[in-house]
Amino acid sequence: MTIRHIRIFEAVCDAGCNTTRAAEALHMTQPAVSLAISELESYYGVLLFDRIARRLYLTEAGREFLDYARRITLTFDDMETTVRNWESKGVLRVGASVSVGAKLMPELAARFRETHPDIRVKVRIDRSDRLEEALAAGETDLALIEGIAHDPNLVVEDFMEDRLALIASPDAVKPGGIVDRADFCRMEFLLRERGSGTREIFESTLAAASLPAPDPAWESLSTAALMNAAEAGLGVAVVPRRMAEERIADGSVAEFFVDGLTFTRTYKIVWHRDKKFTRAAKDFIALCRASAGEKAGDEDN
Repeated sequence: MTIRHIRIFEAVCDAGCNTTRAAEALHMTQPAVSLAISELESYYGVLLFDRIARRLYLTEAGREFLDYARRITLTFDDMETTVRNWESKGVLRVGASVSVGAKLMPELAARFRETHPDIRVKVRIDRSDRLEEALAAGETDLALIEGIAHDPNLVVEDFMEDRLALIASPDAVKPGGIVDRADFCRMEFLLRERGSGTREIFESTLAAASLPAPDPAWESLSTAALMNAAEAGLGVAVVPRRMAEERIADGSVAEFFVDGLTFTRTYKIVWHRDKKFTRAAKDFIALCRASAGEKAGDEDN
């Protein structure tokens, strides 16, 4: 059994348990892929796939093996990259959820470049669930998200607290006003798409209060689009408070509150538990922690 066998097994799983598609992705022949799977099963004396009506289905043993395979290839790839380049490779791959990437990440990246001019920071802005997938696949070194991390293989560290703001046209709501829950549930909602951390926190807060899940009038990848729609009087946008503070301050939108509800959220640093960090990655995490402390101090003053 070799790392080649493990990569072929992963490729078959990633291809929907289809050896033909896996062979195309690996630039191999389909019989060679099937042979590698058979050799794995023979080596361990267990079926990794059920063969039903000429199709493959992962067995329980196969699912367990896949979890080990992911960790092994991630560790192997880390070893290859780290040993060949060590600290001089000069690339740090950081993910950020859309809300974090809009304001906080540019600040962090600029400050990091001042102290690490030889390190190239590659940033990926995406939904929190997709960033989890990137971390599991070894495509990203670490990520900053505001949602709930679901993958048990991820290490999660809280580093900054924020809240979601409810904003609407000043003609529609009283700035700083408090509405009751029944009136709130009848409003038109302008929400981020499913899978975003902002949407997940909003819906989980409603569920905890035994309030119905919203049926949004708008769903968007863009927080700016939601704020524009709120300003135009099209409904209530649920957005990160830090991203809306300028519009709230200039009066173009009005922030209001719901009786007894607080939509708090915590930014998180996440990475795969098997990830071996370079000095650059450790320094970036330290910068995130320091920045969180600075912002907390600013808010206390």
